[in-house]
Amino acid sequence: MKLALIRHAPTDWNEVRRLQGRVDRPLSPGGRKRAQMHRVPVAFDRFRWYCSPLGRARETADLLGIPDYRTDAALIEMDWGDWEGQVFKQLRRELGDSVRANEARGRDFRPPGGESPREVQARLSAWLASIAPSGADVGAVAHQGTVRCVYALARGWDMRGESPVEFDWNAIHLFEFDAEGRLLDSYRSIPLERKP
Repeated sequence: MKLALIRHAPTDWNEVRRLQGRVDRPLSPGGRKRAQMHRVPVAFDRFRWYCSPLGRARETADLLGIPDYRTDAALIEMDWGDWEGQVFKQLRRELGDSVRANEARGRDFRPPGGESPREVQARLSAWLASIAPSGADVGAVAHQGTVRCVYALARGWDMRGESPVEFDWNAIHLFEFDAEGRLLDSYRSIPLERKP
């Protein structure tokens, strides 16, 4: 079975690199325009579609013309706790070695009061296990953290250091999973189509 993930279009916080996490920012005017310019390729019409409950993901799904999607809390962005609204580069400067030591923990990195990528992976794994018995290919509009965590599970990346791939956020991130919901070692990036 296939899993197609799309990251939501940008918000004003994305544009200035603020950590959003669970803060429910709407799409920026530029983000709205970007989503309106694209559509999901016809090959994904038969997929069963889901969406993060956050407004920026739902607005993106609507603008891309994804019909009849279901929202699921498992797809929500990683909780950045006390760091939501901060710029990570500034946190590194201000907090120095403590931030670098936390980053070096990879999947166990945890912002103060937030959640780790390992916890995000646990909820995503449980979600995949719950939908796998249907045998359907699924798609979801979610978040950067969601895509990165699924990629790490599928490819065995420990989330230390730079990502092994440069993600195209105007693309569908395509994975495969088995009948128990376990991700397979697969990944492809398929560009969203431009509307005529």
